[in-house]
Amino acid sequence: MDKLKMQTKNKADENFKKLAELFPNAVTETIVDGEVVRAIDKDVLMQEISTKVVEGREERYQFTWPDKKKAILKANSPINKTLRPCREESVDFDNTENLYIEGDNLEVLKLLQETYLGKIKMIYIDPPYNTGNDFVYKDDFTIDSEEWHDISGDYDEEGNRLVKNLEGNGRFHTDWLNMMYPRLKLAKNLLSDDGVIFISIDDNEQENLKKICDEVFGEVNILANLIWDLGTGTTAGHFTRGHEYILCYARNKTNLQNFKNFNVNEKIVHGALKRISQKNPAGEITFPIGFEFDGEDAIFTGEIGESEKEYILSDEMRFKNGKLVAETRIRAGFAMKKQVEDYIAGKEVFDTKGQKVNRFYFNNNGILFYEKEKSVINPRTVISGIANTKNGSAELNNLFGEKYFDFPKPSVLIKYIVQLVTNKDSIIFDFFSGSATTAHAVMQLNAEDGGNRKFIMVQLPEKTDEKSEAYKAGYKNICEIGKERIRRAGKKIKEESPLTTQDLDTGFRVLKLDESNMKDVYYTPEEMNIDLFDTAIDNIKEDRTPEDLLFQVMLELGILLSSKIECEVLRVESGVEYTCYNVADGYLIACFDDNVTEEVITKIAKRKPYYFVMKDSSMANDSVAANFEQIFETYSKNTIRKVL
Repeated sequence: MDKLKMQTKNKADENFKKLAELFPNAVTETIVDGEVVRAIDKDVLMQEISTKVVEGREERYQFTWPDKKKAILKANSPINKTLRPCREESVDFDNTENLYIEGDNLEVLKLLQETYLGKIKMIYIDPPYNTGNDFVYKDDFTIDSEEWHDISGDYDEEGNRLVKNLEGNGRFHTDWLNMMYPRLKLAKNLLSDDGVIFISIDDNEQENLKKICDEVFGEVNILANLIWDLGTGTTAGHFTRGHEYILCYARNKTNLQNFKNFNVNEKIVHGALKRISQKNPAGEITFPIGFEFDGEDAIFTGEIGESEKEYILSDEMRFKNGKLVAETRIRAGFAMKKQVEDYIAGKEVFDTKGQKVNRFYFNNNGILFYEKEKSVINPRTVISGIANTKNGSAELNNLFGEKYFDFPKPSVLIKYIVQLVTNKDSIIFDFFSGSATTAHAVMQLNAEDGGNRKFIMVQLPEKTDEKSEAYKAGYKNICEIGKERIRRAGKKIKEESPLTTQDLDTGFRVLKLDESNMKDVYYTPEEMNIDLFDTAIDNIKEDRTPEDLLFQVMLELGILLSSKIECEVLRVESGVEYTCYNVADGYLIACFDDNVTEEVITKIAKRKPYYFVMKDSSMANDSVAANFEQIFETYSKNTIRKVL
């Protein structure tokens, strides 16, 4: 029975293990500050990869800034945090597959690394633009908290998470880059092999953001630097600025199919004939009764057409009520002879570009044509005619009746992007969710095409200005605005499409970032004073609930936080009742009650869960502890048993 770590992994350790697996002969040890530590022998590594390793002051192409190394370390370092469920602020908690997470997105990204590794189809983020007025996240790189308090009037209970990045700041670009780099580095891990990330940005950091993304995702994986035409603009120096950018990168472009058309009613029609020539000799096909005609009644005989001719070898080709009335043999320069014959035989047909052909038919002049869906659209890199920031503001104002949020993106813009790259069951992730425009867009698209896309929103609970209308209306932080928007937008969507949205998921589970559920003794028992152990037998914090523990366990075991959770009561012969959590239809069973008996363990083992988790201190007596493993070996030896 193994003990859960209840903390995120050290990504540096993981990277070292990967390198050691590839080049075990490069692994060595050295002395640093008097201690023997693990190391990689660069000379051996250079020999293995047959290339030069650049070091020291040697010139090389690179993009760097102050504290970049610390930003990388920040992304890799582990944390002892958790996500605590908040049922009272959720909507349809037990049934929804959507998540709304409150907390610093860097820490949330770390917590999601194992559970959502490679599971996100699309990420959209609209991070704070570095304008000198917007707030940026403070990640404590080079100055201590006392100095930070001296320069900032905006800080939270944890010591100043947010600060205005004024243009006079000597670290104007540095602070913004240090904020973005570790978050994008972690976000990449969550994307599926064919996943795509979209990032809204303006002129101030567009160039730097692209360089970061080139490094994190690989410059070969850029799909486009999209230009969003606002249709309006503000005077900015010599020009009226009427656009913003949306950088678009793939996790691996080679795994990404061409973007599909979301307008299924749009068709493309092509002629199915070519001029008869030596390269395209004539062929003969017999068309069956009932073959389609794009007209009502008509009769054709002999030779018809211009340069792409058809020769009717039968007496005639007669159509009535839009159908061929008798078998008709035709000689022509068919562009896709085999495809036409396969279509007649009832097989699925694709054109020479791999696009599905819906039908072949004769037009009203008797010439053979074919129709296909416009499934590959190669959208333009300039997005125009969709919406602008004023539309986004108006949309949000109409939901609330007042202006509570500045410059939200319009949901139709995000919906357009989601349509391009996702499937109907994809997960869409936004870790700068703001007013939750992305959640609104996902629900609206699901209502329109019957999809079951899921969203995960992450937002820091940044306080609203006490003088703002939002604060006066009771919205004390941005998260409260975002959650209320999802509630109102979901209700509005269902009211406007009552017949098609009965099963539409407009709910969301609220989870809040917090310190670990476990006391310090859980992580560093060797540092605790032995005299304290009598009072620290229970290593779980007093204010934590069993459901709090459950979600931290789910994070560690890589179980989706949207999984179905059933709270069950297990009754033993003595009449005592125990509470068990059944997650994902028996994939995980957890019991955090005290005084767990052999009878309880046996009942759970007989259900054969994949995982079973309990508190280490909750076994009723030494006999239970002694027989625990044997019970599972008897009834469910493949169950993975964990304790905390």
